[in-house]
Amino acid sequence: MKQFIGAAAALLYTSAVSANLEARQNNCDNAVNDGGNWYCSMVKAITYNGVSGGDNKYNKITSMDGDSGSCQSTPFSYSGNMAPLDEEVSMHVRGPAKLKQFAVYTPGGSSSDSKVRRSATARRHAHAHAHAHKREADAALGDMVYATINGQVQSWANNWSGEPTSAPAAYSAPAATSAPAVQNKAYDAPSSAAAYSEAPSSAAASSAPASSSSSSSSGGLFGLGGSSGDWTRQAYYNAESGDADGLVFLNHNGGSGSGVFDYSFGNSLSYARADGKGGSSSPEVLDDCELASSDEIIIMSDKECEGDSCGYYRPGTVAHHGFGGAEKAFFFEFQMPDDGQSSANKYDPVNMPAIWMLNAQIPRTLQYGNAECSCWTSGCGEFDIFEVLAPGDKRMKSTLHGNVNGGSSDYFDRPCDNTIKAVMVMKDNDIHIKVLDDSTEFGSTMPGSQIDDVCGSQDLLSQLFSVFNLSS
Repeated sequence: MKQFIGAAAALLYTSAVSANLEARQNNCDNAVNDGGNWYCSMVKAITYNGVSGGDNKYNKITSMDGDSGSCQSTPFSYSGNMAPLDEEVSMHVRGPAKLKQFAVYTPGGSSSDSKVRRSATARRHAHAHAHAHKREADAALGDMVYATINGQVQSWANNWSGEPTSAPAAYSAPAATSAPAVQNKAYDAPSSAAAYSEAPSSAAASSAPASSSSSSSSGGLFGLGGSSGDWTRQAYYNAESGDADGLVFLNHNGGSGSGVFDYSFGNSLSYARADGKGGSSSPEVLDDCELASSDEIIIMSDKECEGDSCGYYRPGTVAHHGFGGAEKAFFFEFQMPDDGQSSANKYDPVNMPAIWMLNAQIPRTLQYGNAECSCWTSGCGEFDIFEVLAPGDKRMKSTLHGNVNGGSSDYFDRPCDNTIKAVMVMKDNDIHIKVLDDSTEFGSTMPGSQIDDVCGSQDLLSQLFSVFNLSS
């Protein structure tokens, strides 16, 4: 009898979910086109299904000529869950934003034991993330984004243009087209819902994969297979205490304290000074401060690249490993204040905060500038987790960029006045983003049940939960 009741309850639950799926999978009656960006509903969680589109390839950078400004690359094949984002990734924050806590977890394994304490030196910086998804200049041209709007699958090319040092617009207006494999679903429900003092050796800076090399969810640093039991914290930052374990803060101020500058590629990565506004000669812990609109901070592992451990990277840059593995989770506590600024033109992304993730090869070579000098163009991967697409806007959207592209029209509320806690979990070829309860703690371990809760289906009946099925 208990088995019968359990089966019946499961059937009823499944039927209810299916009904809501059918009712909502291609329907968003309140969708709004605001400045070329589509918005559907405010949600508390979004899941992206099918991140890897199967076997594919992108072009790995193998050389960068600072005299001519040209670069060479070679095809690199990949496959497996989450690929190519199973490779090492970097995390990026653009202001106005206050990052209060940040943590990285992977299944099982041991935690990082290295620690950096706050330095009290003075600092300065000025470089904006031009997202392109906010790649500055033509690296974003032709990138297709799909979404289901009012029952119609639509796609549009991200046609950012402009000089390499200017900031392109977030999105150009979409044009309807046919791409039936992509679905955006928001479920409705019953009401309740070490400093670099010199350039790396030529051997270290020029090692490159052969064209036949490939990836199959190998994971890299922190790539520890398996997903049962607790997840272990690999990196942690706390703004209030000034502690940073297992990570470093970088920015685009090469030539100032660390890193390099030239007129072909501009500023490389540098260690960030503690207020996020300039370069430093060694790692510093980010102050408990507000990053301005012109500030971008890059978070990477505290493990420096040695020999060819990171593949090719720009000679002279500050080069660190990213966070690798097909399964990983990033926890955030942050605020995105409205600084009151408005943009004078569409290439000036003021008051448009963002948190996003890149394949770590991108910042280690060229994040902004000549498209042939970055694997971004050929699809090595970017995921925008929380991004404001217009100056002062109160909505944060998410988008995947790569050989599989897509962005949900559902959005999160921008936390202007208070901090929020949130998580992005990458697991089983899906990406889950969820706003968490304020009581959530970023401890040395994270219970597997809590990760499962983020990835589970308990919210399927809630109107605050959205699923976006990516096309392969």
